[in-house]
Amino acid sequence: MSLQEALAIDPAMGPLQRSVYWKLCVLFFFTAFMFFADVFTVNIFPCLEPERVHNFIQNSTESIFSNENDYTWNNVTESVDSSECVEMELFAYGQTMYMIGLLFCAPVGGAFADSYGKQRLLVVSAALQAVTALCSAFSPSAAFHLAARCVAGMACCGINISSFSLGVEWSLPRYRTWPPALLSFFFSLGMMCLAGAAYLCSSVVQLYLSMAIPQLLCFPLYLSIPESPRWLFLNGKMKIVEQYQARSHEDRKNLDQLIDIMGKEEKPSETYNSQKRHCDLVHFKSPTIILRLFVMSYIGLASALTYYGICFNVGNFGVDIYLAQFFSGLSEAPSLLMPLLLGRCGRRPFSIISLFLSGSACLLSVLISKSCDAPALVMGLALMGKLCIQTTTCVTVLYGIELFPTIIRQKCVGVAYLWYRVGCILNAVVALRGGIPLVAMMWYGSGPILGAGLCLLLPETSGRPLPDTVPDCEAQQGGLMPLCCPPVVRKLRL
Repeated sequence: MSLQEALAIDPAMGPLQRSVYWKLCVLFFFTAFMFFADVFTVNIFPCLEPERVHNFIQNSTESIFSNENDYTWNNVTESVDSSECVEMELFAYGQTMYMIGLLFCAPVGGAFADSYGKQRLLVVSAALQAVTALCSAFSPSAAFHLAARCVAGMACCGINISSFSLGVEWSLPRYRTWPPALLSFFFSLGMMCLAGAAYLCSSVVQLYLSMAIPQLLCFPLYLSIPESPRWLFLNGKMKIVEQYQARSHEDRKNLDQLIDIMGKEEKPSETYNSQKRHCDLVHFKSPTIILRLFVMSYIGLASALTYYGICFNVGNFGVDIYLAQFFSGLSEAPSLLMPLLLGRCGRRPFSIISLFLSGSACLLSVLISKSCDAPALVMGLALMGKLCIQTTTCVTVLYGIELFPTIIRQKCVGVAYLWYRVGCILNAVVALRGGIPLVAMMWYGSGPILGAGLCLLLPETSGRPLPDTVPDCEAQQGGLMPLCCPPVVRKLRL
């Protein structure tokens, strides 16, 4: 099944669903600008460079990659007196504050989405992201800039939590693999365009304005994104669902199929609300939920350490930082093929293979960096590992949605995101030192390989209805299963 078939030919995918996809893609495109802005803004202060160059000198016992290039903004040297250096050094902590914001929002964002809806969380987060970009452009001090970056991180977390859930819950089972792939693809396009924008802009003000103005202009698009039909259905808001159904024949057919999958047309919220009245801690006592939460949290931590460890250090491979950022985004473009591969081998086998390949590529880059001077080859292997771990992240986002019940889904996803953001913060702190420590690069390789082994404890969820309650999760087949599905089983799933 091609992308064109998935998005246009199948009559079950109505115009409302297609609009959800492309509007979320636009939002993710600009999110990449905000996410990696600090990769460039921390390199514009000449007063930092002597210390940076001194600290970046390669040491075989401490760092395997180092940055020996003295970067300036667009190769223009600015004179900054020593009295301003202390304040300017604080700007280097923008990425750390951004990650702290992501961490703060991880547990809160899921609970907010469960209670008030995914669409509301998305709109609030998109508004905050646009406003913080504007604030960073005219920040009067470093402290104000750091506060804006922290809020921007919280907005990014809210966008991630709500976007993936909205995309998946608006999709039939055979199309659930496309939202993570499309959103990640547009995120990579944003990474590539950020390199061009940073090269063309002559100051931080221009860079942040180039981020803020388009987001403000596109904000009305996000207001028109519909709420998740599953959330509306399970909360008894059927009138809104009926309004969506009345928009077109294709939308009615699509929503009817989504409701049919849940199998609760007569009493849509009776079982759900009966369990929802219990304390959430009761649901978290289930061994099935605990095991899945542990595995997904570990994979999130390992994925973040590997992915952002490479992203934040793209300038430390001996290649021009603008080209490195462009190729860093370009290396993720093949992830658009992920749904085609998932359709043949399922969620769990794909996660195991991609985790193993990512760890192997990172470890191989360590060996080559120690044995010969080939920075292009080392960067190529590191970006290959980054591509594999990025596809793993896309799959695990979808996997996590399918593994946890609706009554606590966003809370479980929020907890897994919490550990994912812990890994982000650790990488942001390491990136401040300049270079990638040998111990860190060894973890970037071994962590995903261990995660591949833990994936064996999870069930396969491809082509199955989303679980609404804990008993639905316990009814899913678990334990050790073969990595590849027989052709007959694969055909039934599709």
